[in-house]
Amino acid sequence: MVSFWGLETNFGNNLGSLNIPASLATLAYDGRRSQFFRSQLLDALRIIDAGHIQAIDMNGSWAGAMGHMQFMPSTFRAYAVDGDGDGRIDLWKSIPDAIYSGAHYLKRAGWRANEPVALEVRLPEGFNWRQASAAYRLPVEKWTALGVLKADATPLPGAAGRAAILLPQGWQGPAFMVFDNFDVVMRWNRSVNYALSVAQLAHQIAGGSALIAQTGEAGVLSTAQLKAMQQALNEMGYDAGPADGLPGPRTQAAIRIYQTVHRLPADGYPAPSMLAHVETQHAAVAAAGKLTRVRVPAYSDPDDQP
Repeated sequence: MVSFWGLETNFGNNLGSLNIPASLATLAYDGRRSQFFRSQLLDALRIIDAGHIQAIDMNGSWAGAMGHMQFMPSTFRAYAVDGDGDGRIDLWKSIPDAIYSGAHYLKRAGWRANEPVALEVRLPEGFNWRQASAAYRLPVEKWTALGVLKADATPLPGAAGRAAILLPQGWQGPAFMVFDNFDVVMRWNRSVNYALSVAQLAHQIAGGSALIAQTGEAGVLSTAQLKAMQQALNEMGYDAGPADGLPGPRTQAAIRIYQTVHRLPADGYPAPSMLAHVETQHAAVAAAGKLTRVRVPAYSDPDDQP
């Protein structure tokens, strides 16, 4: 919970200074997500009506997140608890209330006590990069049999359930094994990078080491560059989905297929070097007059890759 606290508000140093009812009223008027924010506004008013806080003191982010754990009003009403026993729930000034509420949320989301979220691992020579996917899960003992170790070269811990391997910076960067509790953290925030940050910060707060592996390829693609990559992949017959600049599962799958076809490490990561490769190939295909969604091999199970 200390790790969540650190990521959400820098350990209470940045709770947000905007009035929540006013912010939500403004967002409720905006047509894009008016129904959602109208519901949040009503929940905020119910919190005030219950006596947990005065309207003038209910401050937070522009989007309505509030308190040490940055709960939305609906999350407050569903999961917030009185951690210090004073008869009211104060997520702004009571650290016990905030920590207990966060823990209550995780428990209700399916948290498995005494089990890890994620840990940095060392992958064996010849590792099949297409096996590094949130969708590809194996029992920990199977990963051990394949030669996967902890980053410090010690054996993997015993853990229930199945685990996946993620490469947030591609095959050249650190690798992480993620467990069932990783999915629970993802229910708090749907960002893979957020969930990995929670796990790594918690590991270091508990006395663990910083990341051991080197970082991946320098630089990240801009939204415009990602759109260009998606468009080029689509025009060559690799279904990257809408050119929206978001590297979601469909885009990652398209990159993996492209990488496999071109005998590159199939990590699905949109690195700057991958954009350069795609653009070069796209220019060659365009020069040949073949930008007509050419047929490419279907994406198959990672075990099928030689």
